[in-house]
Amino acid sequence: MQSAWIEKPQFGKAFKLLISLFIISVISVGSLTIWVNWSLSAPSSDGSKKIFVIKSEESVSSFSKRLGEENLIRNAFMFNLYLKLSGLDRKIQAGSFSLPKNLAAEELAKELTEGRLDKWITFVEGLRKEQVAEILSQNFDIDKQNFLESVKEGYLFPDTYLIPIKASEKQIISIFDKTFSEKVTPDIILEAEKKGLNKDQMINLASIVERETRNQQERPIVAGILIKRWKEGMLLAADATVQYALGYSSEEKNWWRKNITAQDLEFSSPYNTRLNVGLPPGPICSPSLASIKAVVEATESPYYFYLHNKNGNIYYSKTYEEHLQKVNQYLGD
Repeated sequence: MQSAWIEKPQFGKAFKLLISLFIISVISVGSLTIWVNWSLSAPSSDGSKKIFVIKSEESVSSFSKRLGEENLIRNAFMFNLYLKLSGLDRKIQAGSFSLPKNLAAEELAKELTEGRLDKWITFVEGLRKEQVAEILSQNFDIDKQNFLESVKEGYLFPDTYLIPIKASEKQIISIFDKTFSEKVTPDIILEAEKKGLNKDQMINLASIVERETRNQQERPIVAGILIKRWKEGMLLAADATVQYALGYSSEEKNWWRKNITAQDLEFSSPYNTRLNVGLPPGPICSPSLASIKAVVEATESPYYFYLHNKNGNIYYSKTYEEHLQKVNQYLGD
């Protein structure tokens, strides 16, 4: 009797290959899941805290890397990815944080969005103290009027500050004073004194230079003109001092109004250097270090006058007649 032939399945090897690939995939996915969970877990059981500062305008990848270097997270790449996928990267703000070492990524991210101790605030050059007070009142719980009464115009040095969230007016003023002393060094003050200027006169002139110039090249030349006019008993005739005297423009919603009329130029104020000879009673804004140095290193020139046209270009003149010609040429209707 002939035995029946039973044909074996032809897919045996392929089936084994698929099973093998499946097992490898499962193991890989499992291993990846374990690794991801490990990467986002707490790096330590130590609950002690470390102060960590996120710099102003620092990128997520940058501070994630630093968190890893300080052993506050296990893996910078995964933490960076977690923040971006969760949308928390858009909620984290610059400042300082007190971070426990035993937080998982999710808990740490929450601290970075809610637990800020300090915040970065930038004050640009050329602000008057009312503008500084307004910025502070928008970010901190301070008495704006008390702050204004406690500070001197011109001495709120323009810079980026890391200020405690719960800082009082006194603490904030102390931070400004410390920065001013660090930036405006005794050497700068000594150089000013060699030029016949005390500190207050230097800051006063620098504040006018700050508001009267448009770039670094102009500053020392304009400073030289202003110093020469002052020492020779001429009117400084700086429009910026008129702007300061006029104060806030409710029409333009600005402390530094752009449109100055002939009537404005006659505004009665000791700060109006178109009417009063000499320096104004005090600075008109907080000048930058560049403007302060421009006064100390003022350029001597044959010029007594300057003006900016509508495009911001500056023109110098040696005589009043020449100056009037340029006024008609560059500012005439």
